[in-house]
Amino acid sequence: MWSGQQGRLLPVEEPGAELGEVTLGGDPAGVVLGGERRSIPVYGPGGYAWRPSVGDQVLVLKAGAERESPCIVGRVQGDLNLGPGETAVSGGDSAVYLKTGQLDLRGNVTINGVGLVDLIAAVVAEILSNLEV
Repeated sequence: MWSGQQGRLLPVEEPGAELGEVTLGGDPAGVVLGGERRSIPVYGPGGYAWRPSVGDQVLVLKAGAERESPCIVGRVQGDLNLGPGETAVSGGDSAVYLKTGQLDLRGNVTINGVGLVDLIAAVVAEILSNLEV
């Protein structure tokens, strides 16, 4: 019986998830898995949007009966020096760190489009203008 099956190609089962490297940033993205795959959609938690950058190591989940629908569901975390229970959201040159008893903002901070320094200056000017001399 073995000789009758000789030469038959056995189906290669593709893994349900793989780590890959982003070759085309954005959404959809391009990722090298076994070969390069393009137009892969990027998923994230509700209300949260992100775009992978070229060179990011990402987790690609392969959905569908034949695993024909890949999607990016996350990326390998960088060294953010976080302790247990701490959280960070970072992108570009900015970051928000939620640490034990502390909120740490990195980068330019704006409130409703107004820079924090300008907003404080306006508040101080308003207070000073209302002082009686």
